[in-house]
Amino acid sequence: MAHRLRPVGIDFVETAPVRLVFAREVAAPPDAVFSALAEDVAGWSEWFSAVTAARPTGDGAGREIRLRGGTRFDETVLVAKSPETYAYRVDVTNAPGIRALVEEWRLTPVGGGTRVQWTFAADGAAVFRGVLRLARPGLGRAFKDAVTALDRRLAG
Repeated sequence: MAHRLRPVGIDFVETAPVRLVFAREVAAPPDAVFSALAEDVAGWSEWFSAVTAARPTGDGAGREIRLRGGTRFDETVLVAKSPETYAYRVDVTNAPGIRALVEEWRLTPVGGGTRVQWTFAADGAAVFRGVLRLARPGLGRAFKDAVTALDRRLAG
């Protein structure tokens, strides 16, 4: 059963009760990484293994995401500032216990490549917050694997 989440802004990335931050450097330049994140939404399923389907909605103002296991997200893009920041808020999901969720991707030039930082900012029921904290290592591995696959995709 889908439920509507609390509509939060980009500032939630700094104030959320649970903030998981991961970073990794890749060889691809920031503009290429940004393009893959913000402009090739349908391509996410090619490099982020948890994503089974992704499509832009509302002429790019939103996204519809499907994950392994059947989780669905309807999202609003909060920031699309090329080539630095891409962030979105989950508006509707079928995942239980979530009250608010924003994901932010920050891209910083490093040499000829990019430092990719992903912040997963969330609020929810106490059980959800606890599970999310326990899931940190798994989310970190998923991020590392996804960004590595994205870098390979951009190099090819």
